[in-house]
Amino acid sequence: MTEASGEKRRPLVVGMAGGSGSGKSTVVRNLVNRLGPDRVSVIHHDAYYRDYAHLSAEDRARINFDHPNALETELLETHLAALLRGEPVEVPVYDFTTHTRSQEVLATPSREVILLDGILVLAEPSLRKWMDIRIYVDTDADLRFIRRMDRDVRERGRSIASVVNQYLTSVRPMHLEFVEPSRRWADIILPEGGENHVAIDLLVAKLADVLVQRGVIAPAMGSGT
Repeated sequence: MTEASGEKRRPLVVGMAGGSGSGKSTVVRNLVNRLGPDRVSVIHHDAYYRDYAHLSAEDRARINFDHPNALETELLETHLAALLRGEPVEVPVYDFTTHTRSQEVLATPSREVILLDGILVLAEPSLRKWMDIRIYVDTDADLRFIRRMDRDVRERGRSIASVVNQYLTSVRPMHLEFVEPSRRWADIILPEGGENHVAIDLLVAKLADVLVQRGVIAPAMGSGT
């Protein structure tokens, strides 16, 4: 709130992109913990995958989920507009094992920082226009592949063969076509993802400084944590 007018300031929108398995989730957790969960609302682009419940399991398995068309970005934009007005939104909950949307939704309030996370968020011009700060998490391809395989096998019940096939047929080609080129739109490139503690410290300090300038937090916030 501004002391002079009492009007609520527009939330700060931070976009964070990078290849699948680059360590974005670790960076996001660090930022939320350091800035405070009461100040940050996280929106994951992959929550907005289109609902393919009308297709057979075989047809769903053939969908290229690494292409921008697989995501209902227009719904995400509607939600961003609402969050910037200070309104809460109901974010879809996606079931990655069946490639369908759950009947549940995640009630998400508008907070001082809206953190938009996803491999394609910088590749979409319609999303970039909402962002105040754009971040690209840059991690070597071999590490990204290992992390993706571990996640998909352990958390999503995928077989190793299916993970490898998807990586070769869609993940890698789409990374080269859409994700990697989108780094040119980044204000900040963060190497090595969540393992780069120095870069995360600097990023936290930058975001905290912006919030201090906006009068949202006290000047001591974010220093030396």
